[in-house]
Amino acid sequence: MSETPAPANSQIEQTQPSTKAVAKRGALRRLYDWTIHWADTKYALPALIILSFTESSFFPIPPDVLLLAMCFTKPKKWFLYAFWCTVASAVGGVFGWLIGWGLYESVGKPIVEFYSGGEKMAAAQALYDEWGAVAVLVAAITPIPYKIFTIASGVFHYSPWSLFVFSLVGRGIRFFAVALLIRFFGVRIRKFLEKHFEWASFVFVILAVLGFLALKFLKH
Repeated sequence: MSETPAPANSQIEQTQPSTKAVAKRGALRRLYDWTIHWADTKYALPALIILSFTESSFFPIPPDVLLLAMCFTKPKKWFLYAFWCTVASAVGGVFGWLIGWGLYESVGKPIVEFYSGGEKMAAAQALYDEWGAVAVLVAAITPIPYKIFTIASGVFHYSPWSLFVFSLVGRGIRFFAVALLIRFFGVRIRKFLEKHFEWASFVFVILAVLGFLALKFLKH
C-alpha cells in the first residue's frame, strides 16, 4: 500500500510569499501612511525637506507622495514646495555620495542590499562610464532608486559637483512637473498621477535624453 506523498516544500514556498517579504511590505505601507500624514500638519514643509534629503541616500518612500498631498492641499504654494523638494533632494544626493565614498562597507552596502541593488550598482557604473551626466538625469527623474546612484557615484568617484548640478536639473524636472500638473489640473489629474506616475516619468526621461543628444549634436 503506497503512501500519499506530502506536498513539496518548494511548491508551498513558491505559492506563498515569505514572512520576511510580507513584513517588509507591511513596514513600507506604514512608512507610506506616516509620510502622507505630515501634509495635514503645520510641519509639512520641514517634513518635505527632510524626506527629500533622506530619500536621496536611504529612506524608501519617494518625496513625490508628500509633494502631491501638499500641492493638493495648498496648490498656490506649488512653486515653494517643488523648489525646496528639489534643493533638499540634490543636497541629499551629495550625502549619498559621501556614504559611497567613505562609508560604503559599513553604511552604504547594507542600504544597497536592502534595495536588492547589487546589479543596479554595476548598471550604474556602466551608465556613468558611457553616459556621464545623463545617468544622473535618468536616475533623478525616474522611479529608479536614486539612492543607488548617489551611493554608486561616491563608490566610483564620480564628481560630487556634477552629481549636485545634474541632480538639481533632474530632480527639478521631476518635482516641478508634478507640482505644475497639480497647479493647473488639480483633482482632475490626481488619480492619473497616482496610478501612472512611472509612465509620466518615462516621458520626462525621453525628453531629457533627447535634449542632451541634441546639444551634443549641435556642438559638432
